[in-house]
Amino acid sequence: MNDMPWIRSYPDGVHWDIKIAPGPVQGILDEAVAKWPMRPAIDFLGKRISYAELGRLTDRVAKGLQLLGVKPGVHVGLYLPNTPHYIIAFFGILKAGGTAVNYSPLDAAKVLEHKIEDSRTDILITLDMAALYPQMAAMLGKTRLKKLVVGSLGEITADPDAVINEMKAAKQLSEVAWDDHHVSFGQLIHNDGACETYPIADPRETIAVLQYTGGTTGLPKGAMLTHANLTSACQQYRATTAGSPPVLVDGQERFLAVLPPFHIYALSVNVLFGVLMGAEIIQHVRFDPKAALEEISTKSVSVFCGVPTMFTALINHPETPKHSLRTLKYCGSGGAPLPLEVAQQFASITGCSLSEGWGMTETSPSGTFTPAQPGATRKAGSCGMPMPGIVIKFLDVDNSSSYVPLGERGEICISGPNVMKGYWNKPDATAEVTTSDGFLRTGDVGYMDEDGFIFIVDRTKDMLLCSGFNVYPRVLEEAIYKYPAVEEVAVIGIRDEYRGQSPKAFVKLKADAKPFKLEELQTFLKDKLGKHEMVHALEIRAELPKTAVGKLSKKELYDEEERKAQAQA
Repeated sequence: MNDMPWIRSYPDGVHWDIKIAPGPVQGILDEAVAKWPMRPAIDFLGKRISYAELGRLTDRVAKGLQLLGVKPGVHVGLYLPNTPHYIIAFFGILKAGGTAVNYSPLDAAKVLEHKIEDSRTDILITLDMAALYPQMAAMLGKTRLKKLVVGSLGEITADPDAVINEMKAAKQLSEVAWDDHHVSFGQLIHNDGACETYPIADPRETIAVLQYTGGTTGLPKGAMLTHANLTSACQQYRATTAGSPPVLVDGQERFLAVLPPFHIYALSVNVLFGVLMGAEIIQHVRFDPKAALEEISTKSVSVFCGVPTMFTALINHPETPKHSLRTLKYCGSGGAPLPLEVAQQFASITGCSLSEGWGMTETSPSGTFTPAQPGATRKAGSCGMPMPGIVIKFLDVDNSSSYVPLGERGEICISGPNVMKGYWNKPDATAEVTTSDGFLRTGDVGYMDEDGFIFIVDRTKDMLLCSGFNVYPRVLEEAIYKYPAVEEVAVIGIRDEYRGQSPKAFVKLKADAKPFKLEELQTFLKDKLGKHEMVHALEIRAELPKTAVGKLSKKELYDEEERKAQAQA
C-alpha cells in the first residue's frame, strides 16, 4: 500500500487488483454478438448494423482473406478512415488468423514504403477515395505490397448512390485500376463466412496489431501489441467505470466515435472498449463540431472520447448553446495534456466532468485514469492515477539507474499487462526503453503526489534548457490558456545565442478575439510564470498544425523555426 498510494484514492467499487483475463481480441466481438445480437453495433450515415450482422460480416471478411492466403503470421494493412469498413476489416483480419497493421492517411510516401517493407505487409485494405487509393496504388510494384482490397465509402450507408454521387461531385473519388492486384471489398465478402479458426495458444505472445509510433526523429517503429495487451486494456477501462451504480452499463451506451481508428487511442477506446460494452458506435468520418453537437443532443450520446482540441471546439462553437449535452455520462480526453481552463468550461456546459487520462502507443494505450464517479476525488491539472493492474514509478532524469522518491519529478516508467511485447524487429530499441526491473521508460516527465495522482510536466525531448534552467512547455501553455483571447497554444524552444533556447508561443485566437502583442501577453503572465519561463516570442496564426488524431503537433513548428535559423546563419 505504501508503494501504491493511488489505491486508497480509488472510488468505491474500483479495485486495483481486479482479475484480468487476457484472451483473443476477436473474442470481444464474439461475446458481444452472443449477448446482444439484435442491438445496434454501428450507426453510420443513416445505416445501422446489428451485432449479429457485424459478426457475420467479419466472418465473411475472414474467409475472403483466407482465400487470399491470410493465416497466422501474415500481416494485413488497414489504410482506412473512420467507417464501418475499419471495424469489419479489423476483426476479420484477426478472425482469419492474421495481424493488423495500421497506416495513417497523413503518412508521407517515404513512411508508407518503410511501414510496408518493415511490417511485411503483402495485402492491404483501403477505399477508393482520392485521399487514400492513389497513395497505396503507387506502392504496388514499388514495394512488397501485392494485393489491394478496395472498398467504397458509400457501400455501407443507408443511401449508397447518394453518397457516391456527392463524393463524385466533390471530386473525392479516385479511379481504381482493376487488375490482378486488386480485389473489391464486395468480392472479398462474397462468400458463406465459413472461415477456418485458429486458436491462440498464448495471447501474451501472439501479436494482434503492429502499431507504428510517430516518433520525433527517424522512421517510425512498430509496437507489437499482443492480444493480451489489447484485451487487458479493455478490461482496465471497464474496471475504472465500475461502482454503485456503475458509470457505464453494458448494452446501454451510445459512443460518438470521431477519432480515426488507425490511431491506438481510438482503436482501443471507441472500437474495442465500445464493442466490449455492447455499445452502439456512432461513426463519423471526421470530427465536425456542428455535427457532433447535433449527434449528442438528438441521439442521446452518453460517451464521447476525444483530444483537447475537440473539446475546445465544442466549447467555442456558436451553436453550442442551442443543444442540450446533458446525456453525456463519460467524456475522456487523451492524446495530449488537457488544459485546465478547457476542462472547467466543458464541465460547466455539459455537467459531465472530463476524465483526463495518460497513455501511449506502447501501453495499448491505457495508463492512468481520472475517476468519473460522482463525488470521486479529482485533482486539477492531474492526468489521474494508475489504472487497475498498472504500476508506475519515476526514474531519475539525471541518473537512470535509480528511481526518485514520491513527489519528485522523474521519467514515468510503467508496468502492466497492457505494455507492449516490444518493437518489431528492433531488440536494441526495445532494450533502450526497458529498465533493469522490466518497466517501460516512456520519455514523459512527471511526478506523483501523496494520494497517487500523477502530474505530467512534459516530454523529456520537449524540455527546454534556458540559461541552464529546465523549462517545461506544458507549464507555459497552461498559463497562456488563461489569456481570454487564446483558443489554442503550442510552445516550443527556439535558438537563442545568449540563453541557448527561448520559449516561443504559437497562438490561435478565439472567434472575434482581437490580436495582441507579445508585451501584452508577457504582462499578463508576469505573476504566473518565473522569469526563466517567460515567453520571448509570439506568433498568432489562423490555425495550428495538428496530427491525424487532432492533437496539436509541434514537429512542424520546430522544423519551420530550424529552417529560419539556418537561413539566418
